[in-house]
Amino acid sequence: MNEHLEAINHYEAINFIRDLVKSNEPFNKHNLLAIHGLILHALDRDNAGRFRQVPVMISGSQHTPPQPWQIEKLMEDYFLFYQQNRSGLHPVILAAELHEQLATIHPFIDGNGRTARLVMNLILLQAGYPIANISGDTKARLSYYNALEKCNLEQDKSDFHMLIA
Repeated sequence: MNEHLEAINHYEAINFIRDLVKSNEPFNKHNLLAIHGLILHALDRDNAGRFRQVPVMISGSQHTPPQPWQIEKLMEDYFLFYQQNRSGLHPVILAAELHEQLATIHPFIDGNGRTARLVMNLILLQAGYPIANISGDTKARLSYYNALEKCNLEQDKSDFHMLIA
């Protein structure tokens, strides 16, 4: 049942980001929380569209996400980065950066990866690019997680940028 709800939620979230692009809506905290709210709709009503209030670990990763008390400031910095770079960075690099930073901050209890991929696609769509799909096969998924891990552990974003590009 959860897989069915996740698929419906993802469909709704994609429609939402397309609507944001059509209406020329900016990417901001309100819209990020709305995207996340759609991702967890009917799956986790208590946490949908809200930053986490508890520490979390990422299964299979050596990266430890920031503590809950750090999230608000990190997200302010995240949106400041977006505002300062949305005109200067190539849209594909900006999309990859926002994806990676959101995954690193891990501001939500659940749905961080799905939300980060939707943010990436929002940025790409706003720049006239098509939606980018990260393949779900095991090899592609492993490359994706390894590239994110390299960003976090070695501060080397080159593999992740290439994966997104």
